[in-house]
Amino acid sequence: MEEQSVHSSISDINSEEAVRSEPMIIPRKKRICLIGAAGDDPALGAAAQQFSVPVLKSETGLEHIEDTSYCTYFILKKFEGPEYDALHKSAHRILGPTALLQLAEKKDSLPSISRPMYTQAMVGTVVVFTGFRKKDELTKLINMIHNMGGSIRKEMGAKVTHLIANCCGGDKYRYAVTFRVPIMSMEWVTALWNAKDDISSYGNNEELIATYKLKPFFGAKVCFFGFPDEEKRHMCEVLHQQGGESTEIDDPNCTHVVVDESNVNALPDLASVRAHIVKAEWFWTSVQNEGAADEKEYLFEDYLESVLSPTISVRRDSQQAATPSTASTRRKRKRLAETLSSLVQNGADSPALHKRRSSISDAGHLSVSGSFLDCTTSPDKPLLDEVEAVNTDSSRKNLSPRHQVFLELVQTESNYVGILSTIMTLFKSPLEDLIDTTGELLNGTEAKIIFGNFPPIYEVHKKMLEELRYSATHWMEDISIGNIFLKFAPDLVKAYPPYVNFFENTKEMLDQCDQNKPRFHAFLKVCQTKPECGRQSLKELLIKPVQRLPSISLLLNDILKHTSKNNPDHSALELSISSIKEVMTYINEDKRKTEGQLVMFDIFNEIDNCPPHLVSSHRSFIGKCDVMELSEGLSGRGDHLVLFLFTDTLEICKKRSKAFNSLKSPNTANGLHTTKLSQGKPYKHIRMLSLSTIKKVVDIRETDECHKVFALMVRSNQELKEKLFSFTITDEEVNKTNYLRTLCRQMANTVCKADADTFLISLDSHQLEIDTSDVALGTLSKAFKSLFHNFYLEYMDPYVFLLNSMCETTLHVPLPFASRTRMKVGRAFSFNKTPSKLKRAMSTMMSPFGSTNSLTPASQQLAQMRLASCNNINELGNGGSGSPSRDDVLVAPMSVQPTRKAKCSSLSMASLRRNCSEEVMQDKSDL
Repeated sequence: MEEQSVHSSISDINSEEAVRSEPMIIPRKKRICLIGAAGDDPALGAAAQQFSVPVLKSETGLEHIEDTSYCTYFILKKFEGPEYDALHKSAHRILGPTALLQLAEKKDSLPSISRPMYTQAMVGTVVVFTGFRKKDELTKLINMIHNMGGSIRKEMGAKVTHLIANCCGGDKYRYAVTFRVPIMSMEWVTALWNAKDDISSYGNNEELIATYKLKPFFGAKVCFFGFPDEEKRHMCEVLHQQGGESTEIDDPNCTHVVVDESNVNALPDLASVRAHIVKAEWFWTSVQNEGAADEKEYLFEDYLESVLSPTISVRRDSQQAATPSTASTRRKRKRLAETLSSLVQNGADSPALHKRRSSISDAGHLSVSGSFLDCTTSPDKPLLDEVEAVNTDSSRKNLSPRHQVFLELVQTESNYVGILSTIMTLFKSPLEDLIDTTGELLNGTEAKIIFGNFPPIYEVHKKMLEELRYSATHWMEDISIGNIFLKFAPDLVKAYPPYVNFFENTKEMLDQCDQNKPRFHAFLKVCQTKPECGRQSLKELLIKPVQRLPSISLLLNDILKHTSKNNPDHSALELSISSIKEVMTYINEDKRKTEGQLVMFDIFNEIDNCPPHLVSSHRSFIGKCDVMELSEGLSGRGDHLVLFLFTDTLEICKKRSKAFNSLKSPNTANGLHTTKLSQGKPYKHIRMLSLSTIKKVVDIRETDECHKVFALMVRSNQELKEKLFSFTITDEEVNKTNYLRTLCRQMANTVCKADADTFLISLDSHQLEIDTSDVALGTLSKAFKSLFHNFYLEYMDPYVFLLNSMCETTLHVPLPFASRTRMKVGRAFSFNKTPSKLKRAMSTMMSPFGSTNSLTPASQQLAQMRLASCNNINELGNGGSGSPSRDDVLVAPMSVQPTRKAKCSSLSMASLRRNCSEEVMQDKSDL
């Protein structure tokens, strides 16, 4: 009764407005009058001038009410107060400042309106209300809508654009859900009214509508009954996101009980009599449609009635659900519970009980391959009646083993085509039909990635099934089964590789859409409850084509075992099995190539300064090998490199070590030393070798000192002689022989040679002067120097300051371990204008060990240090006797003194000591 009074108030308001405006005679001449503060707004004044009508200004406008020679448009900034009420009752029209600005912006004429309009935010909007119980609340909303240019209707119709609801139910709500009329909350109106001064705010804004759409479970208190704990938690999360509230089954305010029909076989006894007991499909359908579905179509009682017996009829209508339960209803529920209990006790083998599959019952229906193909419902089951007529236990005894296996093949193929048909009709077609509509679940690109490669597989198996059925109904022992598969082998080759190769992309896109699109997720859940899906997800169904060809191969092999060699089908079966294996081999090879090309993009993104032409459609990735360089031609002896082998190219990169390469030059501003970690890519491009430029691959014979070493002889067309690059493999999992043979095979393919062994030769290490004895020493030296990094930074500044004050040349001192050879040290220290003697003196003066091993203060140590190019004038006067003796001079230890680099490719320990001794003697003579 209360809602009827609310609806009557809507009609009363509309009729009052109509009666008030009917006797008014509105003249054709128009003018604008800016009231109060509106007259002081220059923007409003400029907008009023655009309409080419007289523009007046007034404090109240009351003096113009009696002037009926003009139709005056009063512009007010406040739609309240005595002045507003007086102007509202007159025959003239009222506009708000926002409406005037919007009209001027769109260059529209002054509208013929019967109600005051502050803004045009809801012009063209036709609204119907449902579920509101308070008249004052509804009256306030109606006035807001009218003042924003909207109109209101009592009943739903074709012209209604929006339904404003305060509940999720009723005839108007069902109409809106069926015809996809947006169902809005009352906050939509209040939000528009709060933004009434914004000229860009309109009610048809898609973002605004999405924000204030009424959630499908608004006001509902839902209990989930019989679901596994994980699924129940997930459904509760979705419920809260969609405006509902979860509760327990004994809550008297519970509005809905959602039952997992696969685990529950009786009506919950503790459910409230006012609660709707529905299947899980109701919940997910509501989420998908963004509106609560009609409970009468998803009642759990109706489901029980359909799966038990036609004689059991216990159905509640909507009126009984909304009223207290009668004694008759309780008796019906009790009889239903007793019937269910007796059926469970007597077993589940009753022909009238078509139970959902459980994991136990499924096991008996599995085929030889262990799949669900034998128990999946086929959409064209009646077409197999003739085949199944001979597929009973009694008749199978009279069939030959060959015939029995063939019938199993036909059965599994029929079920497989049924699965393909389910994907096409239940998933693909509905999703594609919704593309570019308001109810779109997937866009065209997403649907193409998921289903684009699927239809060819369905078409070829559908045609193949027809011929298999024909052979089953016209069975003869010499009928050729193999020729059927040979006939469709070319179509299988065309259909399967694109699907299998990009199946990972399909799964990735499916997972992404499932996580990011709630309505699509609900659509998948709804489909999963359908009996034709067998409670399998779309991802589980989409993997069936990947598994089908191996299953066919096994069944054909089984048929071949029961086929005599005299049978004409024997040779055809052998050929068909070979063709199926060829298809699988082709798929695997094509899949490997595709994966290699995808990996190539990942490699490119991990290499700093990688050449762009590394990524090519004709190139694919073969393998990766971690090595250490033993030569000096690429990065440097002892550097850790990575070789990325492609079909025609070898990409050589330097592996950036976290211990060394992450440390950058210190920032010594204000005496503060900071160390930054590099956030770059893990590899640095060194060189990209075409396999055609590699002339020979040298396998260095294994010795105690030379392990897993090989070399490459390289010469390009632009080079006059060969270059030798030697490496040792550091990856324990890489077999050197296999890797070198793979490399030679790719080289042979590049230059179109059949024999790859011609590129591989074996030599001893001494023949190429390859030595690995000092590689570990160089690596250890780097690690040792890194330990003293902070020590150098702390004691470097005083020495540099002293040297700069003593010498005209400014010294730029870098990190002590930044170089490896004497050439690099000289370049790093910037000694371009300094004599070589100063270099040797610097190595003595910058020793970090003098101050730690002596008790002499640092200031006295600095005073004792002398450069060969600098003398004290007082000491010169004394005949140079002031030069300190050898015992007084601080000498740097051998480990930090400069050494000469030998020209050979390797250094033994003896030669290293000899060179160091020569440097020390030279230093003595120079100093």
